[in-house]
Amino acid sequence: MTATMTQPTSIKTGDIAPDFTLNDESGNALTLSSFRGKRNVVLVFYPLSFTSICSVMMPGYSKEKPRYEENDAQILGISVDSAPVHKAFAESVGIDYPLLADFYPHGAVAEAYGVLRPEGIAERATFVIDKMGIVRHAEVHDIARVPDRSKALEALKSLAS
Repeated sequence: MTATMTQPTSIKTGDIAPDFTLNDESGNALTLSSFRGKRNVVLVFYPLSFTSICSVMMPGYSKEKPRYEENDAQILGISVDSAPVHKAFAESVGIDYPLLADFYPHGAVAEAYGVLRPEGIAERATFVIDKMGIVRHAEVHDIARVPDRSKALEALKSLAS
C-alpha cells in the first residue's frame, strides 16, 4: 500500500502540535515544547532506519540543513526505531540533527500525529510547527519515494513574512 501526498488523518494545519518527550540517538530526552517561543520545528517521520529510501531521505535534510537554519528551524527525525539504532544510522549515513525514538510505547507519537501505519511503522510525513506550537504544514508522502522537501521549506519561509 502506498500513501499519496495528503493531510494526516488527525493533525491538520492550524492545530496545536501534540507535545511529546522522546529520547534522541544519544539517549537524551527531548521535548517538543522546549522549542516554543524559540524556534520553528520540522518533524520528519520516517518508516525505519537503514532502509533504502530512508537512507537517502534522511541525510538529505543534513545536506539542506543551512536552508532550514536560515528559517530558524530545528529538524527532528522520528521513527519507531530505538535510540541505539538511531545512533548507528546517524553515524552510518551522516545525519547531524536529532533522531527521536518513538519506540515505547511503540509508535505513540506517530499515532498522535495520525501517521502510524497498521503494520506499526510511521508514514513518511512532514510537519512544520511554528514557534508558538501551531502546525503550519502537514503532509504525508508516498512511502515508496524520497519526498520533495520544497513544500516544507516554502511553509517555513512563509512564517518569516
